[in-house]
Amino acid sequence: MSSQDLFRASTPGRVAGIVGALGAAAAVGAAIGVAAERVLVRRAIRPDEERDEPFGLLRGEVVPVLATDGTPLHVELEEPPEGSLADRAGDGLTIIFSHGYALEEDSWHYQRRDLRALGRLVFWDQRSHGRSGRGPAENATIDQLGRDLEAVIAATAPTGPIVLVGHSMGGMTVMSYASLHPEEFGERVRGVALIATSSGGLAGVPLGMPTSMAKWFHGVAPGIAEQLAQRKELVERGRKAGSDIAYLLTKVYSFGSNVPPSLTGFVHKMISATPIDVVAEFLPTLEAHDKREALAAISRVDTLVLVGDDDLLLPVQHSDEIVRHVPHAELIVIPNGGHMVMLERYPEVNQHLRELVARVRTNMAAEKQETA
Repeated sequence: MSSQDLFRASTPGRVAGIVGALGAAAAVGAAIGVAAERVLVRRAIRPDEERDEPFGLLRGEVVPVLATDGTPLHVELEEPPEGSLADRAGDGLTIIFSHGYALEEDSWHYQRRDLRALGRLVFWDQRSHGRSGRGPAENATIDQLGRDLEAVIAATAPTGPIVLVGHSMGGMTVMSYASLHPEEFGERVRGVALIATSSGGLAGVPLGMPTSMAKWFHGVAPGIAEQLAQRKELVERGRKAGSDIAYLLTKVYSFGSNVPPSLTGFVHKMISATPIDVVAEFLPTLEAHDKREALAAISRVDTLVLVGDDDLLLPVQHSDEIVRHVPHAELIVIPNGGHMVMLERYPEVNQHLRELVARVRTNMAAEKQETA
């Protein structure tokens, strides 16, 4: 669009939108300034240890699933290898992984690669993300994601024990399912892992900004996202062209340490592949999310709450709040970990997931012995 065309299109509402966008950009820029300095100072010339890692290339058996509104969900199942721990246990335990906002199932790369022996692993792309179909805009809600998880469970694990693992928005999906089906927790659902997530209050997250600026930014962000979504083609062309600042944002807001460039690139690629209008559609439900009441159901099962100590998107306080409602939960704070902690600190995260599943199996064996 030329400057003259832009001027002709600038009704008062559009002018307000443009001014708001510039203001939001300034706010983000101020936040980036501090965070970027931290990243650039610690950047060093180093080999990329992960350059040969097949990010995004691990695939499982595709299971067709339709959501309640007819949206096709992309779901993949990994059966445990013959002779593995899960195969020997013979309990049919299924572990279902739900990914976060603007990501896809491949964000569980290291868990899929390293945890196949634990049980039947299910990975899925949440609606309008990754390979799943585009859902109606009005159904871009946390409540609908809970119903989607219900459909995934029905298709991949109609019987047998389940462990639910959720990262960020995926953790909210697990909470939504708990609010819909509290009776399943302690019965079929035997364990839960909530990673870098929140039970509510996202509108108060400072995002690395001063409090007053963060409050203002949260207020204007949905409108800015909507403005950008209305210019989808222009925005998507810009995203595909690539941007150093977008890469830097990914590094700052995803990680708490100086991760290999290929890992930052992998996360950046997933975020960039999420259409801007999908980003805009889900933003209001994230800001309004409050599922603290659902934690009562989750408190009936063995629960792991895990977060990085340098998570700018969902700080440790949000995990503390979950544990306040689930007092028996194991709280793990990973040093030098950011929001994408399951990629950044995967050896530690995987070990804690192994221990969770081991506790679940121990509890199931004890219950079986009691009833024998």
